[in-house]
Amino acid sequence: PLSPEVPRRTTPGNVLFIASAMVPGLVYLFLVVGLVVADLCYTDAVTFWKTLSTREIQYALKLSLITSLASTGLSVLVAVPTGYVLARWRFPGSVVIDTILDLPIVLPPLVVGVSLLVFFRTPVGQFIERSGLSLVYEPAGIVLAQMVVACAFGIRTVKASFEAVNPRFENVARTLGAGRLRSFLTVSLPIARNGILAGVVLVWARSIGEFGPIIIFSGATRMHTEVLPTSIYLELSVGHIEAALAVALLMMLMGMVMLVVIKTFGGTRTSF
Repeated sequence: PLSPEVPRRTTPGNVLFIASAMVPGLVYLFLVVGLVVADLCYTDAVTFWKTLSTREIQYALKLSLITSLASTGLSVLVAVPTGYVLARWRFPGSVVIDTILDLPIVLPPLVVGVSLLVFFRTPVGQFIERSGLSLVYEPAGIVLAQMVVACAFGIRTVKASFEAVNPRFENVARTLGAGRLRSFLTVSLPIARNGILAGVVLVWARSIGEFGPIIIFSGATRMHTEVLPTSIYLELSVGHIEAALAVALLMMLMGMVMLVVIKTFGGTRTSF
């Protein structure tokens, strides 16, 4: 079998090819680093902590964590079984279903927000509202807005992870007496673990950073439906650039911590 390792032999041709191939990536790396350095240079520690200590930002942080974790949990409950079925079986309408599930990925986020708002003006949506589950311009609606967009990314990542698992492993387990569910839980799920963890990170990142659907469907009322992305919008709308930047740096730090945790405990092969 072919080895995936890079050949150890170093020649001028190899060095030139590697250097040329790295140029675009290095340009992008310098751009990302430049953005982070610019953010750090524009603010200071006093402004950062002063902004984060305000009652409004602390509420937004708490609500962001609660809603993003809730939407991530719900998305995983949907993405794992759905991604597994789509990866393992082809049935009439599977292509159509797969395409529809990908729709939130390509739709502009504002379109998702408008569509949610319109849906809850239909008889079905109004019935849901009258049943006691208030979602429009309510904190619970934030979870729904986040999940509609983020779940599609989770399904796509989980599906790709299960497609990389050889179905023969499950077949062998079933020949040894394991049922469909047991072979899934003991064979496919552990093998696809890293890919699923990557999907969880992606879903959480999309959830906590979602803005478009939330601003339309849930609004940006302070101390009620304000989350971190809408905090940035509200601070910028009144000219508080330093405060908006402090919230942005907090979100950047949270994302970096999550990536480090997943790369540490999820294995070095975890990828997006």
